[in-house]
Amino acid sequence: MKASPFILIGCAAALFLSCGSKEDFSKTTSPPQKVKTEKIFASPVENTYEAMGTVRSKTVSVLSSKVLGRIVSIHVREGDRVKEGRLLVEIDDREMRAQFEKSRAGLKEAQYALDEIEKAIRGGEAEKKAADARLALASSTLDRYKGLFERRSVSSQEFDEVQTKNTAAKADADQASERLQALIAKKSQTLARIDQAKADTRNAEAFLSHTRILSPIDGIVTSKPADLGQMAAPGSHLLTVEDESRYRLEVFVEESLIGRIHLGAPVSVSIDALGQKPMAGQVSEIVPELDPSSRSYIIKIDLRASDSPTAFRSGLFGKARFIAGTKPLLTVPVRSVLERGQLTFVYVVDPAKIARMRLIQTGKRYGDRIEALSGLSEGDQVILEPLSAVKDGGAVEPGEPS
Repeated sequence: MKASPFILIGCAAALFLSCGSKEDFSKTTSPPQKVKTEKIFASPVENTYEAMGTVRSKTVSVLSSKVLGRIVSIHVREGDRVKEGRLLVEIDDREMRAQFEKSRAGLKEAQYALDEIEKAIRGGEAEKKAADARLALASSTLDRYKGLFERRSVSSQEFDEVQTKNTAAKADADQASERLQALIAKKSQTLARIDQAKADTRNAEAFLSHTRILSPIDGIVTSKPADLGQMAAPGSHLLTVEDESRYRLEVFVEESLIGRIHLGAPVSVSIDALGQKPMAGQVSEIVPELDPSSRSYIIKIDLRASDSPTAFRSGLFGKARFIAGTKPLLTVPVRSVLERGQLTFVYVVDPAKIARMRLIQTGKRYGDRIEALSGLSEGDQVILEPLSAVKDGGAVEPGEPS
């Protein structure tokens, strides 16, 4: 079947008009958009391990009662800052004070008895000295009379009288010595009583001091389970004070990674409650005991309160990022990544210098770069700026990043 001449002429006209339209479009096309680009290649980045944990104060003082008594005064509330030595809680001290006064009275009585015994000892020493002198005189007189009696220069009666006096002097000296020894023994007993009374006084004084609970450190009161009028028993929890100048993050690290962590190693720490900005930490302690349930170790990381405008508090959730070596990764600058709804993409320049939107999947962020898990290959030329002027399919003129 032959085509009509009118149909062939119409087709030719249409083809001519279409060619003419194409030529006019090329004349009105805008010049290529100048853009800054970067060719991406795999490069080594720090391989990090993230562990979660809890912020705790390095020094936490749990104050408990050491005596039985009723709480008569509480001078602080939760959140109060206290100085070392400040009075926090008072417990009824009437019974302990009475015991203290009793022990002090017993000590005074024993010291008074010691003074009296020492006076008696001084008198006994003088008495013994006099008795020894009399005995010495009587003994020498007896010796002289023995010679006289043998030469029959004195009578038997006179010799017997001298001998009797010597016997009496000897008895007096023995009695004086025994009394002195008894006084010395009594002094030893009194000294023992004084030592016991001093010990009782110190013990009573210590118990009395336990009725006044003082802050052992400079810090902040974090808990106050005690109430006014409550009966405090030995061991009962009254207050908790923690040092707010020294905090650390305690995290759990898997058993397989513990060999890569060393004391003094720097750690990047982030506390969600204090903002996303990471802060510097340092490994201060590696607890050698393994938790058998989680197969992990506790790592303690020192923090500096000056790193955060808000004071740390025990119980805050935190994350520590440990450096566990390096690995090659394909990363792109964060500024080149765009998001539209659920889509994440970048613009790449194809060999014809046309901008193409490329959907990608991102991973971890490393400073100002982010890992490209899929969608890109080494050597791809990624557009950095100006992204607002780039359109998918538009011509571009690539340039090096500044």
